[in-house]
Amino acid sequence: MSVNLIKTIQENTGFPPLQKIDPNTQQPVTGKDEINKFSQAAIPAVLAGLYKYAQSDEGAAAILQADADTNWVSLIFNDNSKEAVQKITAYAQLYNTDPLATMNTIAHEAVKAVKENLATGSGLREVKIFFSNQRNTILLYLPAELKMGELLHDNTLDDNTNKMEGPISSLVQSIGAAFSNPVTGDDLKDK
Repeated sequence: MSVNLIKTIQENTGFPPLQKIDPNTQQPVTGKDEINKFSQAAIPAVLAGLYKYAQSDEGAAAILQADADTNWVSLIFNDNSKEAVQKITAYAQLYNTDPLATMNTIAHEAVKAVKENLATGSGLREVKIFFSNQRNTILLYLPAELKMGELLHDNTLDDNTNKMEGPISSLVQSIGAAFSNPVTGDDLKDK
């Protein structure tokens, strides 16, 4: 089952549709819809954080075992959670509010959507693959100004070539994905 996690979260949280980021200008491609700068920043940033977190065995297990009390922002951004919240606040120009609760709601909706779309009995590997399959879509919407790659210690997240679409870009991204299949600790023990 193919799911677009960005669209699912946007719809489930009631935010307006997100805009893709133009790889040349690094700005949202504006259409007829008004941009909600908070959701434009928070949804892809939280999903990028979940993607990165899910690539570890510990993160994938936490997603499988999550409950309603999980503080996802703290888990996925770790020591950089305060800075992540500040970057999203500054991008959205919401200086008198604290978006932490909404960011956690976004993460909870994402984890719920992942669990709903995984087959019964899925394990760590399936969680990692699910998020790996979502990576390119998430990056199409992630504003470069946030510099989430720096916060998550993965500079490929900020690389504007990941925001390109088209037959050649898709081919290159699929080749890259084929060489970066997720590995679990159990896979390493079997070798």
